[in-house]
Formats: sequence, structure tokens, C-alpha cells
Amino acid sequence: MNGNIQRPMQQKRIKLGCAGRGVQNSAPGNPVSLQELPVDTQFRMVVESGVFDFFDRLPLADKVDDYIKAVEKYDFPVWGSAWTYRIGDEPLKVLEGHLANCAATGVRYHNMMVLTHHARGHVVTDEELVDLYLRSYELGQKYGIQIGFEAHILMWSEDFRRVAPVAEKIRKRGVPFNFVMDYSHCIFKIGNPAEQDISGIREDVAAGRLVLDPFEDGNLVDEWLSMNMLWWQQNRPAVPNGPVNIWAKGDDGKPGRGVQYPFVRPRPGEWYDEWHAYLLEPTKEVVRKTLRYHLTHEDSPLELMTVDYINLPDYGLGVQYNTFESSVAVGRFIRETYSQIEKELGPVNPY
Repeated sequence: MNGNIQRPMQQKRIKLGCAGRGVQNSAPGNPVSLQELPVDTQFRMVVESGVFDFFDRLPLADKVDDYIKAVEKYDFPVWGSAWTYRIGDEPLKVLEGHLANCAATGVRYHNMMVLTHHARGHVVTDEELVDLYLRSYELGQKYGIQIGFEAHILMWSEDFRRVAPVAEKIRKRGVPFNFVMDYSHCIFKIGNPAEQDISGIREDVAAGRLVLDPFEDGNLVDEWLSMNMLWWQQNRPAVPNGPVNIWAKGDDGKPGRGVQYPFVRPRPGEWYDEWHAYLLEPTKEVVRKTLRYHLTHEDSPLELMTVDYINLPDYGLGVQYNTFESSVAVGRFIRETYSQIEKELGPVNPY
């Protein structure tokens, strides 16, 4: 055992899930589509991969029965869920409808992605975010479902500097801040001034006040981990200054923003850009840092990790590499990395 590391007894086990939006056997001639496979087929594929512990998707009202049947048929839970909310558009009313569906299907966790702008047009304030979180957290308790907020493009947290202050304001109210970290939204902005401008962080990055690269000292991953608030980590491979998705357009008519990258080398015709394995190292380093932190901190709140290849324009819509193949490969990488770090740190009580 490394004498420099005192590893505490760790009893909690991290559950590993697969996002339903990425469960497509895409290929040349069969690109990733908004038309998803039947729920039963998605469950079967995820279960047969042998990699995951749960399915991650919000069961909408018209699919609740399908999810209940799949959970029972495969003896495989759907625990994670997520949705986008806008302050000013009765978010709690929308949330309660989703929580009712979640409770009916056994979902335990709900990730709230809150849009940058209020329904009235202004950028949402810290106070508005704190109020929404506290009321949502209380509503979640009513349904037995935990609530969290995510760092995400198009949301208030795309200005990554806002995350820590909002978290601290919530904690001062005596409520834990359940943080959902999808660092792909940070990685693809590395070396990308135009994307940094969208976040308003370009000057801080240039001056070294905000460090996105997980290999550099003082980086944002380490800062967020040190706050001991990481509750759910989403893992979507992305690369610095990632190539835009020329095979799909967003609502603005422009190519997707490129927040997704194949984890497995694409075969001829499956990808529109050069592929380099080394570009995935920042994504892998975030996994290593997260697992190492969790395994060396007894009070780590981390409960979930998910693999999040999805089928929207800024991610994988229209691509022809097999997104589910990459999802399974990422899941295996996470499990292998966990085992490697555990062996390095030495024996403790098993998960």
C-alpha cells in the first residue's frame, strides 16, 4: 500500500448508468436519429452489454407503462432522469408532473437543467436559482426523489464561475447542493475562444483565473471536487476545441456545437473528422480524478456515474459511428479505472 495515502473505509457503491438517448446501433446508412428505439429494445441492449447498473431516462407520461414493463421484465431499474426547466414558466408544476412519473417507475434521482434566461428575458439571478432549488428539493422529498443541478451549455451554469457561489448560498440554507458534473461542457471549450465567449469566461481563461484543462494546476475539476458536492457525474467524451457536428443543425441553423466525440475509433465513413485517441485524455483524466477523490474521501457524496452519448444536434444527431458501442466502451473504461485505483490504494472493505 502506498504509505502516502490513507484510504478511509468506503461503504458506498457508485452505480453506473447508461443514458437512453444514446442507445442506438447507428452505422453508415443508419445515422443517429431523434426517432428512438422502443423502450424494451433499449433496456435489452443495455442489460445485455453487462456493463451498467441502471437505465437513465425520464419516463414521459406516454411511456410510463413501457418503462414499468421493461423494469419488471429485465429486473433492471431506471434510476436517473433529467429535464430542462425555465424559471418563470411554472417550473415546479412541470417538475411535479415529472416526479409523479418518476415515482411510478422507480426513478430515484432527477437532474434539473435550468435555462440561462428567465421567461421574462433576463439572465436568472442567484436568488432565483436558490429559491427554485430549495423548493424543488422539498418537492423531491415528497416523492422520495433526490434533486440536483447540472453544469451544462445553454443553462445558467454555462458560466462555470456561477456554480460555486450558487452552491454555497444553497448550503448556507442548511440544504446539500447536489451537483451534477458533466465536464464535457467544459472540455470542448478548451482552446476555443468563440465558445469561451458564449460563457463569458474568455478573459478569465486567458488570465489563468479560470482553468478548464484538468491536467493543469488550479483546474475547475479539482475546485468542484474539493467542495465535496459532486453527487452525480455524467461522462460524455468530448475533446478540446471539439469539431462541430456538421451532420446536424441546431435551431439557429448552424452545425451542432460539438460536445461529443467517439470513444471508439470510427470505421471508414462513420465520422466526418480525423480521430485521435490522445484527444480523449482530458475526458479520461476527469474520470480518474473523480474516482480517486471518491475513494479517498469517506464523506464523498458521489452516488451515480452515467455515460451520456445522446442524439441531439450539439452532440450526436446524424453521426454514423455506433454511439452505443462507444457508451459501452466508456462504461468499461470507468469500471477498469475504478479497479486500477482501488488496487493502487490498497485493500479496504469491498463495495
